[in-house]
Amino acid sequence: MLKVQVKVLPHGQGLPLPQYMSEHAAGMDLYAGVEKELVIAPGEWKLVPTGLAMAIPEGYEAQVRPRSGLALKQGISVLNTPGTVDADYRGEVGVILMNHSKTDLVIKRGDRIAQMIINKIERIAFEEVAELPSTDRGAGGFGSTGVKHGKN
Repeated sequence: MLKVQVKVLPHGQGLPLPQYMSEHAAGMDLYAGVEKELVIAPGEWKLVPTGLAMAIPEGYEAQVRPRSGLALKQGISVLNTPGTVDADYRGEVGVILMNHSKTDLVIKRGDRIAQMIINKIERIAFEEVAELPSTDRGAGGFGSTGVKHGKN
């Protein structure tokens, strides 16, 4: 099992560490490290602190993603989905929450605000070529797969 070092910042004291909420969950919940209620008005976004800094192992990244329940029930999303925490970043993990609803979102200390997934990252190098290998799809763009000729 991969281990990730976590530093709990003063305003993160007493909050749970990121954790899986079910046996086969891919993401771990992140909690709001706010000291007092934070209000995000309709159409606004704010950076919500988690009270945590991490040392993601080299060759990995953490992705911060929306929680499906917040998205469906309250119209809340993570603005830069997915947000990436790089292996060399040592600052506080923050979540940019966007309120797409028509009512204020009130964030309280300890609210589950996002989920985080740790992924292995493969380093690549680009190689410039004059021509690319051909495929059946070719340059077919948005919506081109699964479309039969003569049908929309």
